[in-house]
Amino acid sequence: MNRREFLKNSITVIAGLAVPLSALEFINPKELLADKPGGEKVRWIFLVDTQKCVGCGLCVMACKAENELPYDADVSRTWVERYVVTRDGNTLIDSPKEGRDGYTSQKITMGDGTSRNVRPEDIEKAFFVPKLCNQCENPACVQVCPLGATYQTQDGVVLVDRKMCMGCGYCIMACPYAARFFHPVYRTAEKCTFCYHRITKGMKTACVDACSFDARRIGNLRDPNDPVTKTIMSGRIGVLREEYGTKPQVYYLGLSREVK
Repeated sequence: MNRREFLKNSITVIAGLAVPLSALEFINPKELLADKPGGEKVRWIFLVDTQKCVGCGLCVMACKAENELPYDADVSRTWVERYVVTRDGNTLIDSPKEGRDGYTSQKITMGDGTSRNVRPEDIEKAFFVPKLCNQCENPACVQVCPLGATYQTQDGVVLVDRKMCMGCGYCIMACPYAARFFHPVYRTAEKCTFCYHRITKGMKTACVDACSFDARRIGNLRDPNDPVTKTIMSGRIGVLREEYGTKPQVYYLGLSREVK
């Protein structure tokens, strides 16, 4: 029996025991900007401007095409959520087909399958929020992977080795951002990689290239002259679920308090 088979048959790790990590340690971009042992000059980060996103879905389509995900698959490496806050205090959230086809209907279908028609006069505010893997500084998914199939590169990006992944699903359960899923063809763990095969060659991610509204940008946190880094250091940003202590590296401009 090889190591993979042995671990597959004998692992008793419960993914839930590994998270949250450092729950009381909150994000501090300036600490990540500082030099670290090893002298890495790159730490990839992502910036999303929710005030510029129009929910067109072009980023989702570009991601699927670039990363071998079937167009009609009900999963995606990145997705766009619609938030509608009504005057009676309710927050409605949906993401039909991961936002791939944009939003043309006033009918909102929530995660529980229920739907609701919302009249324009009943809306207090509405906006779109793109989401993707947060490429955490302390990634819970890396901790729980029994085979090392999920690993973190020196420049901060978390990747998955399909040849090593046995499909146990621990990483999917451990991720607090619901950013991981099973690939519908390969049946291995799947996630956004910041288009690592592109950015390491000096290219932009597929979703950044596809966005006509500059709502998505990728940068290098170790470069103080990087426009994305300058925006983050300005302190006008937020991150998702900071309380988990994973130190997410996807930053948001205009992040509303209703966003989960």
